[in-house]
Amino acid sequence: MLKLENHLGVIEISEEYFANLIGHAVSECFGVAGMVSSGAVQGLRSALTKEEFTDKGVSVKAVNGSLVVDLHIAVTYGLNIATTVRSIVGKVRYVTEKATGLQVAKVNVFVDEMI
Repeated sequence: MLKLENHLGVIEISEEYFANLIGHAVSECFGVAGMVSSGAVQGLRSALTKEEFTDKGVSVKAVNGSLVVDLHIAVTYGLNIATTVRSIVGKVRYVTEKATGLQVAKVNVFVDEMI
């Protein structure tokens, strides 16, 4: 659960909501072949259950009242990675800010695989 406080009160948004929202936004971007497990917990969980999870490759943290998003992705071989990443950053920032009203301070994209 992500908790943010402002002058109106406390906002609580589940991490599953962010994972779904951001995961769908990333998957719509051209050149993204898929999401990659980030961290030991996600990798172990996927290996044990043999199923895909909505939070695969997505991590969201609240820092000083704004959001920091970490993404681990696989890109399509032969495409310009810098252009693909710029597209992802813009899309994630726009979709997240529009849906939640919270400012996105940073979107970190880690290209872990090329397919």
